[in-house]
Amino acid sequence: MEQAFGIAAVWLGLALAAAILAHHTRVSVALVEICVGMLAAWVAESFFYPDALGTTQEWLRFVASVGAVVLTFLAGAELDPASMRPKLKEVLVVGLFGFFSPFLGCTFLARYLLGWDSSASWLAGIALSTTSMAVVYAIMLETGFNRTEFGKGILGACFINDLGTVIALGLLFAPFTWKTGVFVAACVLTLSALPFLTPRLVQSYGNRTAAIRTKWILLVLLGLGALAIWSGSEAVLPAYLAGMTLAEAIGRDHSYIRRLRTLTLGFLAPFYFIRAGALASLPAIVSAPGVFLLLFGGKAMSKILGLAPIIGMFRSDTKERWYYTLMMSTGLTFGTISAMYGYNHGIVDRTQYSLLVAAVIASAVIPTMIANAIFIPRHLLGTVNLEEHLLGAGNGSGTPMAAKSLATGNNPSQREQRSHEAA
Repeated sequence: MEQAFGIAAVWLGLALAAAILAHHTRVSVALVEICVGMLAAWVAESFFYPDALGTTQEWLRFVASVGAVVLTFLAGAELDPASMRPKLKEVLVVGLFGFFSPFLGCTFLARYLLGWDSSASWLAGIALSTTSMAVVYAIMLETGFNRTEFGKGILGACFINDLGTVIALGLLFAPFTWKTGVFVAACVLTLSALPFLTPRLVQSYGNRTAAIRTKWILLVLLGLGALAIWSGSEAVLPAYLAGMTLAEAIGRDHSYIRRLRTLTLGFLAPFYFIRAGALASLPAIVSAPGVFLLLFGGKAMSKILGLAPIIGMFRSDTKERWYYTLMMSTGLTFGTISAMYGYNHGIVDRTQYSLLVAAVIASAVIPTMIANAIFIPRHLLGTVNLEEHLLGAGNGSGTPMAAKSLATGNNPSQREQRSHEAA
């Protein structure tokens, strides 16, 4: 127990350092946490001993996984099904092109340029085809785009993209079995019952110190997550579907969503982001920089070349089109999950795994930094709406200075005081 408390203190110290660094560098805190995790793991292994950070400890893996699950649920809860219906064509087309372009392009690259065997090449195509719901949603929160139809469209397209990744991984490497049928049936029954049960539960027992809603949501997420893992799928997929199902019942209660964000972004999500960075082996990347650059470049270019003209069909403004494209070019959650699946099942070796994870992490950091530095479409936010977002969601949202500077010219201390009072 002493070791667990010590490791948790170190990780939360890293999360605090990442938050401070993100504030001064005006970079998303989620991305800084990934970079801090990579650096901390290298320092720990170089000057102490392997796994000095406790990255492989089962309890820490669980906390990190719960962080990804709840963050994905929140992303789904932000999507109002009624507002998404007019954008269904956009979401489907962008999401499908976002999956197939890098999937086919990176598979070809790994097979014929890097000389990997066919199984490792298909795995590379799957790992590099993803977007990152966790990173994109965190950035949508920080900038305020989660409240706009533009941001909701991006999140919807990210979901379709990652759904393609999950299906491809299942078809190619984890064929559907009777367990898959049980999981799908359980998801259908649970998700069908949620809109009926949740409002009645909240009406009868909500708004009390027992935090019934949070317990209910965590019960659903962890239960479906356990079934997903048992069936060979991933826990984050039913979490997103549950969030979309409860978008009307839960998502409109902004006060409750703020409290759930505080729990997630203040405690759970940092473990996920830091661990994602810590899993990459810097020595393996340094030993083969050309392969790393080729994998990252292949993912980025296949995403951009495949998506830019497609997104241009729906977004004529240059900044909107490129911001959308770069957000869809990110990767983390399912990318690292796919790479880890390949490593655990002997499809790729440790070096190939490290290079894939490094390329995935780079895709989470570099495109988003470019997007937020150059292409952020501020005209979609509006001064008044963004100021309301900062006052309402500032507590626990990890809003960096870059997002705050979009609002008013008031000094930072005044804005922080107003956010604290509103929270």
